[in-house]
Amino acid sequence: MSELNEAAILASAQRTFDIESCAISSLSGRLGSAFVAAVRLLVGLPGHVIVSGVGKSGAVGRKISGTLASTGSPSVFLHPVEAVHGDLGIVSAQDAALLLSNSGETEEVLRLVPVLKRRRTPIIAIVGNTSSTMGQQAEIALDAAVSAEACPLGLAPTASTAAQLAMGDALAMAVMEARGYSADDYAEHHPAGALGRRILLRVSDIMHAGDANPTVPLEATVLDAVLTMTRAPVRGVVTIVDAEGRLQGLFTDGDFRLLMQREQDRNAVMAMPIARAMTARPTTVAPDCSAADAVTLMQDREFDNLPVVDEHGLALGVIDIQDIIRAGVV
Repeated sequence: MSELNEAAILASAQRTFDIESCAISSLSGRLGSAFVAAVRLLVGLPGHVIVSGVGKSGAVGRKISGTLASTGSPSVFLHPVEAVHGDLGIVSAQDAALLLSNSGETEEVLRLVPVLKRRRTPIIAIVGNTSSTMGQQAEIALDAAVSAEACPLGLAPTASTAAQLAMGDALAMAVMEARGYSADDYAEHHPAGALGRRILLRVSDIMHAGDANPTVPLEATVLDAVLTMTRAPVRGVVTIVDAEGRLQGLFTDGDFRLLMQREQDRNAVMAMPIARAMTARPTTVAPDCSAADAVTLMQDREFDNLPVVDEHGLALGVIDIQDIIRAGVV
């Protein structure tokens, strides 16, 4: 057993990085008409991309299928053994097959080829040998050959799987770009992710509205506002509206503290008309504004709360920075 010294361990890791990075870099020099044809096929595909492979190529295929699906190309992974025991029923002429095999001679995957051809399902192959059976049988063969594996025995798939994955990623990204797939599109496929929440979540989704919106009429006193503020689900803010429900001002716990520091007669403060103490014409946000944009506004202005109004100035609710944080927008 070789000595487990630090230098030897790091040298082994560096050797793996060097071999795999060279394997991936070499792919770009082999891109050409076949890759372009594959992208054009997938961009215009009415059905799904059926990805299949076995062993380590199968594991890579699952990841490629997931990347395609999350970037606008509907895709499923089909295990080649399960496929020939009934699961080929999901495949049609509307689909395209993306088959992975380093040797291009993987028996389990080659069994699919005659069936796919009978169904007129076009085949794209990512192979390490374009002259192999799979490379020759596919309508489009993408060359993912490597000169050596990173494995010191030259046996474990390492550089070859890295090359397959890189080719699959390149294919997915080129298709995504050709389709004009946007961040909004991506968010639609990832509603539970941080990006999805940032893009999809609207102010109307998180605002305190109806009975949960702390509101007092323009004729109210500071005492009325403070009592309403302390009883509301969202603490530290109250909106002031006129008889028609249009927003006239905002009053916060910070405003109240400053008022109490400035005025000596606390009874007079409590009896003061809220119209004298409020911030008139406060900064507002629309209900269809993205929560992310609302956060940016609040951070820029150093606000903890923002009133929500419609196009007519009607007070619809209020948003609080803590609610936005809990929603995972920031």
